[in-house]
Amino acid sequence: MPTYTPKRSEITREWHVIDAEGAILGRLATEVATLLRGKHKPTFAPHMDTGDFVIVVNAQALAISARKGHDKLYHRHSGYPGGIRTETLEHLLARDPERVVRLAVKRMLPKGPLGRKMLKKLKIHPGPTHPHAAQQPKARALPARSLARPSA
Repeated sequence: MPTYTPKRSEITREWHVIDAEGAILGRLATEVATLLRGKHKPTFAPHMDTGDFVIVVNAQALAISARKGHDKLYHRHSGYPGGIRTETLEHLLARDPERVVRLAVKRMLPKGPLGRKMLKKLKIHPGPTHPHAAQQPKARALPARSLARPSA
């Protein structure tokens, strides 16, 4: 069976808007990564970028537990000896909510040039508005399992 490779004319790109308010970070990232890769399409090919554009709004309103906010750490290194910087999830979410979502999605995409190309189709906005109305994006609801349970 030969490898299926979609032709350029068969690849269609749509725009999706996902509201991250009250969403669980990992489950949101899984849905976004699936759309970016194109795994929801019948023309999916693992060696090609067949995915759609995704706009994530309300990135600052993610649902994270108090324990995860305090215990989950993000590390980065300046390149100098002793230059490691560590930051908690709650601090990074308050400072730069776009980075939290981008890192979660990036780690679910293929590594290398193909993954970097897919990540460029992700647009993240901390608030409820976005400047991509001209692309006529379709609202895409997250599955119920991706939303945090209301605390009763």
